[in-house]
Amino acid sequence: MRVDERASRALIHPDGVSEVLADLGNVQVAVPVLAAVLLYVARRARLTGTDRWWLPAAAAAVLMALVPALVVPLKELTDRPGTPAVPPGTGYYPSGHTATAAAAYGAATLLLLPWLRSAYARRELVIACVVVNAAVGLGLVRRGYHWPLDVVASWCLGALLLVSLWLFLSRSSRRTSAGTPSRRTGPS
Repeated sequence: MRVDERASRALIHPDGVSEVLADLGNVQVAVPVLAAVLLYVARRARLTGTDRWWLPAAAAAVLMALVPALVVPLKELTDRPGTPAVPPGTGYYPSGHTATAAAAYGAATLLLLPWLRSAYARRELVIACVVVNAAVGLGLVRRGYHWPLDVVASWCLGALLLVSLWLFLSRSSRRTSAGTPSRRTGPS
């Protein structure tokens, strides 16, 4: 018996709490949270006169669009059956709910970090993001929707996407601040 199956049997406990936690990874929940952050960050950047104010929000939106473009082919390729708690079928690896949560809440966190003034607020936001993503994964496994490995694979995919977004955002902000004069600077 695989370790994944043993872990699933030990963790599975379908209840209302695990259902609510799993639902935090639904597109209908996670994407509107990201959309609200995209609008807030874009508006705030525009109001402060930031060059290319739209770029961080657009990059995060593209990242979110990449999730189904990557997850669906992986599900088709692996064709993994679900746990005994779900109807017979395949396509459970990796977890789309986990990948959606990781990308949406992670991208929202990355976009909000530069706008927070204190290290305490930034740390608390990162902790909240990690806790929410862990809760989604736990809810999916406890409810029996996914094997633990399905969730871990999606966390890895989410980490790869978020590191890519972070690198892109840090490169574009360095380029803007170091290479191009802003509207407020220039010849005196």
